[in-house]
Parts: sequence; C-alpha cells; structure tokens
Amino acid sequence: MGELANCPRCNSIFIKGTAVICQACVKKEEQDFQTVYTFLRKKSNRTATVNEIEAKTGVSKKQIREFVKQKRLHPSQFPSLEYGCEKCGSPIQEGRICSSCSKELGKELEQVTRNEQFAGRIKEKEKIYRKTYYSVGND
Repeated sequence: MGELANCPRCNSIFIKGTAVICQACVKKEEQDFQTVYTFLRKKSNRTATVNEIEAKTGVSKKQIREFVKQKRLHPSQFPSLEYGCEKCGSPIQEGRICSSCSKELGKELEQVTRNEQFAGRIKEKEKIYRKTYYSVGND
C-alpha cells in the first residue's frame, strides 16, 4: 500500500506508489513530453538545441533535460540534446558524469585502493609484532 505524500512539484497531497509525483503532474509531464517529441519529429527541428526547444514549445530546459536523462529522448536521434554532468554540470549526452569527472573519480578510487592496501600491510606487520613474546628475567 502506498503512503501519503506531498507532490514535490505542486505540493498537492497524493498516495505515493510507483510515481513520486501526483497524477496531475504526471499528466502534465506527459503532455510536455508529447509537445517536445512532436516538435522534434519534424525534420527541420531535429537539430534544435535545448534553448530552441524551450523557446518554441514552452517546456522548461530542466524538463527537457530530464526527458533526455530518462532516455525518453535519445541524443542519437536528436544530436543537439544534452544535459548536465551530475558532478560539474558540463553538457553531456549519455551517462551521469562527463569523461573528465569519470577520470578524476577513477584516480580518486585508485588512491583509496592504495591507501587501503597500505593500511592492510601495516596491520599485517602489527600482527607479526604482537606474536613475538619477550621475557624479562628476574635476576
């Protein structure tokens, strides 16, 4: 059973299930998608940028980029569509982050891995030292 929630877009109360927005906002989103898709289906509009689409259809840039992110609009069919990298905001056409941020994250991950390996070697050395027993003579 769904739980009662406020719609993040219009603040109306609805039962939250598979959708995270209310039914009225779902319908509005679908209408916006159909408007954008109908606009882009025309051969002359296929290379339109997000700004041009917003100006001609009235659908917000954020919503258009969300359609691309959700893979409802494919950049392979509409080459000028793009959305922002989740890390730096630079324009991308696929994935969640751009290639430069991906490389940066890869380097950071390698550094974390090296640090963990170093910490593991230190723990192994500490185990060896703990196994050594020293006796103190009573002379």
